[in-house]
Amino acid sequence: MSAQQALVASASRARPAARRGWLREALTGWLFSAPFLLIFLAFLALPILASFVLSFTNFSLGNLVDPFSARFIGLNNYAKLLHDPKFLQAALNTTIFVVFGTVLNLAVGLAAAVALNRGITRFRAIFRVGYYLPVVSSIVAIAVIWRFLFNADFGLVNGALQTFGIKGPDWLGNPTLAVGIIVALMVWRNFGNAMIIFLAGLQGIPNDLYEAARIDGANRWQEFRSITLPMLRPTMLFLTVLTTIGFLQVFEEPFVMTQGGPLNKTLPISMYVYQQGFNFFHQGYASAMAYTLFVVIAAVTLIQFRLLRSQT
Repeated sequence: MSAQQALVASASRARPAARRGWLREALTGWLFSAPFLLIFLAFLALPILASFVLSFTNFSLGNLVDPFSARFIGLNNYAKLLHDPKFLQAALNTTIFVVFGTVLNLAVGLAAAVALNRGITRFRAIFRVGYYLPVVSSIVAIAVIWRFLFNADFGLVNGALQTFGIKGPDWLGNPTLAVGIIVALMVWRNFGNAMIIFLAGLQGIPNDLYEAARIDGANRWQEFRSITLPMLRPTMLFLTVLTTIGFLQVFEEPFVMTQGGPLNKTLPISMYVYQQGFNFFHQGYASAMAYTLFVVIAAVTLIQFRLLRSQT
């Protein structure tokens, strides 16, 4: 047997062995991934697919015994949303929460990060923990405390005003004030997360840029406007997208504090989905609203990436 024939024979024998080794590695990988895949399919993928199918049916309480008895109605649920005044009000409320909440959350988080990075030198770790503590606290417990703080009859805020002879308003009974308090709660609870991420971005800016700006005679505001903000644009993009997605799904704050009132002025879309799906058992209609919210979140995220990424 020539040397060339020996090499060909050796390669032909090695090929099945390599194939068996690759198959063994692949099976091992799938075996270790199987628990997650089973949980994902059972509790995420299948319910998501089922809710998508339900959004095209009139599925309700009467169909729980026999789910296949639900009638296919096409896009009627989605068309109904456009003529549902309560849904349109919820969409407006959610827009207000997102616009004001996102802007204020980023502004307060950036201000706290700048203060911790350059202004506050003593007890910096204590301030970081204090600012971040609401993020890891129970939102339900926080909302209950805020509800009692702004209670019209025995709330701490009105009690403090009473000591100065001022009669406090019905904070959660007034539509405008209730919206403002919920936005304030959302910002107070979440700005610590923005602060931590902004702080990481600030610490990544080279000090040489600030030193060169000071040599050129720039003041603090000029340094912030010309160096800090441009260098933080990637961080700003990440936080804007993350905060917007979170605030589009706001639920706990209005659910605990106002139940969507007064006059549905604090009712967000996610809470209306909950009401239709679990209070009135209109699962088909609730699924249509949930997927509409999903499309809005995807569209807003895409727009933010297109607008902000061009500047980074």
